[in-house]
Amino acid sequence: MTSLESDMLGQTEPSATTPQSREWTPPDATFTKKIAHLIADIHVAMLTTVAPDGSLRSRPMATLNPPLENGEVWFFTADDSPKAAEIAAEHEVNLAYSEPARDHYVSLSGTASLVRDPERARRSWNPAARTWFPGGHDDPRLVLLRVRVRAAHAWDAKGGRMTEIGPEPGAPSPAVSPKDAAVAEKMRLGR
Repeated sequence: MTSLESDMLGQTEPSATTPQSREWTPPDATFTKKIAHLIADIHVAMLTTVAPDGSLRSRPMATLNPPLENGEVWFFTADDSPKAAEIAAEHEVNLAYSEPARDHYVSLSGTASLVRDPERARRSWNPAARTWFPGGHDDPRLVLLRVRVRAAHAWDAKGGRMTEIGPEPGAPSPAVSPKDAAVAEKMRLGR
């Protein structure tokens, strides 16, 4: 954990025995570019976390720009929000992006963490966020929520099914047939 990162609830990084401790490798540039293309201009994602009772909770979150950077998606959140507590307890989350006009439906699975990075908060600041953070990018409750993408799926509107973009970013998937891969590639390239 860098000096800029901290768990807002005072907990430490996951131990080596927890599922959250899996090593994360940034995806390759091709994967990042394809996902970024699919979620470009979709400004709101539904973030799903695991509640204390084990149920799933989703809420809309405004994605910061750029929408995907080095395999990471960033959001603003409050350090005292229920989602912050849920992420501290269970790091695995899902992001769902939907743009019906373009038939873009994307599901990103990954590991979430809360990060204090004043410089990134300043660079990413959007005046619309003042509704939740009246102190602006220096608001003491403001924290960045980072999701490191591990897997991505997109809806193939023509084929009527989800297409795996990558089970682990940058890694080939033996579960995708050559035909499905060709369909996915056409969809990802907007053809």
